[in-house]
Amino acid sequence: MKEFLQDLKRHILTGISYMIPFTIAGAVIMGIARVGAMAYGVTDIWDSAHSAGAGLIPFFHTLDGLGGLALNLMLPIFAGYIAFSIADRPALVAGFVGGELANKLGTGFLGALAAGIISGYIVYFLANSIKLPESASSVLPVFILPVFGTLFTVLIMQYIIGTPFTALNNALVEWVTGMSEGSSALVLALVIGGMVGFDLGGPVNKAAVVTAMALISENLFIANTAAQVAIIIPTLGYGIATIVGKKRFSDEFVEAGKASFIMGLVGISEGAIPFTLVDPIRMIPVNVVGCAVGAAIAVSMGAVNTIPISGIYGWLLVDKWPVYVLGIFVGALIVASGAILLGRGFDSNEADEIL
Repeated sequence: MKEFLQDLKRHILTGISYMIPFTIAGAVIMGIARVGAMAYGVTDIWDSAHSAGAGLIPFFHTLDGLGGLALNLMLPIFAGYIAFSIADRPALVAGFVGGELANKLGTGFLGALAAGIISGYIVYFLANSIKLPESASSVLPVFILPVFGTLFTVLIMQYIIGTPFTALNNALVEWVTGMSEGSSALVLALVIGGMVGFDLGGPVNKAAVVTAMALISENLFIANTAAQVAIIIPTLGYGIATIVGKKRFSDEFVEAGKASFIMGLVGISEGAIPFTLVDPIRMIPVNVVGCAVGAAIAVSMGAVNTIPISGIYGWLLVDKWPVYVLGIFVGALIVASGAILLGRGFDSNEADEIL
């Protein structure tokens, strides 16, 4: 079992190493677009309404979308190269398609992780179980393994992985919506913040964010304030960690940390995913605590964010913005401290040895 877990970690780290350049490319391009749009007073450059406008606004809108294109490839690449590490090239198709399906199903990085592992081991099992005559052996890696590996992977993702994630999302939305009625602001902020930090774009995160945005229309802003604070805490936290504790991180993760910091400032949560995946058992709780505490500080001290914007360009629009920013940075420091003190697998020696 220990050897299997070590191999599994090596496969996951391989997927992360291929995913990081997509994170960096997408983050920097989107950062350029959003910072450039701020010069025109535009804080939601991703909105399709900006596809036509004055000056460089349409260009920045297009640029943001192109950066998002790179960023959206993160999960398919991650799943694909986990599968590749397990079962070589015949598993790439199943891994990529499984990762893209995880994207579409909204299962987040946990779903992509499952897709990579499932597709890799399905192809590995098929490759070692199917015996063909030597004259037909070339059919196995180019037809049988990709086709049936992909088929079994997408069926499992669609009907086994996707279904409970969808049910979980719906249940959480109902729970959080009900909780906002009569619950104390502090408890709601802790819950929303912790949910946002749990799976960084997955069903738990989406349930919190979707509910928070829906409540805005009813003039209930506590959930939105907590969610917008929490969205960027992990990305800023890991960025700060790679600056303060640079020696604890490989060169690859230092570069990823720069991108993560930028992503935090412009309100994108995916920058934290590579760091979280290296050591999810320790880092997911760290993310949850950092987000929950940061959100609770902002809400309990009276900050009110009435708009669904988490990036730096929206901070000054928040009522009592100094305590709002305080909550963000306290939460980010908790994540940074957790990554430096508790995280495993970030340092150069271990990363080089595993990858």
